[in-house]
Amino acid sequence: MAQFKNIKGTKDLLPHETRQWRNIENIIHDFMELHSYGEIRTPSFEQTNLFTRGIGEDTDIVSKEMYSWIDQGGSNLTLKPELTAPAVRAYIQHHLANQSPLVRLYYLDSLFRRERPQKGRLRQFHQFGIEAFGSPYPEQDVEVISMAYHFYKIFDLKNITVRINSIGSSEIRPIFLNILRESMQPYIDNLCPTCQGRLNKNALRIFDCKNPDCEKILNKYAPSILENLSDDDRVHFDTVQSLLTDIGIPYVLDKTMVRGLDYYTRTTFEILSTTLGAQNSLCGGGRYDKLVENMGGKPTPSVGFAAGFERLIIALGENNIGTDTADIYMVVLGTNALSCALKIADELRKKRGLRISVETLKRSLKSQMREANRSGAQFAIIIGEDELENNAVIVKQMNDGKQKEVPIDKLVDEFHRHHNCGCS
Repeated sequence: MAQFKNIKGTKDLLPHETRQWRNIENIIHDFMELHSYGEIRTPSFEQTNLFTRGIGEDTDIVSKEMYSWIDQGGSNLTLKPELTAPAVRAYIQHHLANQSPLVRLYYLDSLFRRERPQKGRLRQFHQFGIEAFGSPYPEQDVEVISMAYHFYKIFDLKNITVRINSIGSSEIRPIFLNILRESMQPYIDNLCPTCQGRLNKNALRIFDCKNPDCEKILNKYAPSILENLSDDDRVHFDTVQSLLTDIGIPYVLDKTMVRGLDYYTRTTFEILSTTLGAQNSLCGGGRYDKLVENMGGKPTPSVGFAAGFERLIIALGENNIGTDTADIYMVVLGTNALSCALKIADELRKKRGLRISVETLKRSLKSQMREANRSGAQFAIIIGEDELENNAVIVKQMNDGKQKEVPIDKLVDEFHRHHNCGCS
């Protein structure tokens, strides 16, 4: 009989991995709270047209990658491929603008896209990020970029780069797209088929192409959107750059960075890491001043970023956060000792917050001590028939082998003195 396996593009997280994930999740929650961002959790699936309207029908996500279906009631539904559109939907639906003129939200969630699986890119993947609704000012752009930068500095990641650009307001976009199409028309036959298709449907996306021949043509002949900004757009972007410099955020100006979603306006940015290889983006985001209005809400300037959880794990490499170890391993000898061992373990967990693993396989003393070593426990508590008669246990320090007999009613006090194992 064939064995079941996880679906292509998905991944099981085993105990040694989930501990690292939980620790990073805790860092995310603490970091966001320090910046006064409130957590939002949206459903795993939404109406399909939320994404076609919000992301754009001509984007790769909508045209190629979404997991969509029609349910028994005839509704068109889609597993979330990104998090901004659902956050905007919730912002509008729950009238969050009535609570404050500036609404700051963050999220941490699973997403789904039918992409070609590769390092740092799965079909079920995880993102965290922020959205700030209500401010049209460059100061808000800078807060978002600064938060992303300082978050990664927590982990002491090396070789990270902040890239920024402005793609202008929605008013100047049609004008620039016409200039771009006219400039590229003489060279269209030399572009790859993907770029040829994008030039007619979503011309700005040709700057995302990684084909070397296309890059040469674009670098030589394509106009720069920065040279076609309105005066207001220019002032906005100049202020963003000035403020980033003032607060010490290093950045690189990248005139070709446009981001892959239709809703972006003005400032766009990415944070890259050389440790990730070809898929080198840790996070990306920007301003989207028309999205709330386009989705049925009141005109609301907004800015945010989304970051890949798996890519952070890859970038961390061997710098694991936390280890999957017990503080104490309970070595149990004899059936009668087990109930006492369970009671001791529960009391130490409750009163001292210790991580305790209790032997239940009825193995030999030698096997159990070997398991205690393998678990990484700092102490072994040995309890058998002799210990039960004496109403005491043996406490052994695993690092140096020293051991002593401790009365059971004194165990809580004994581990109070061992601050290095988590006791308070």
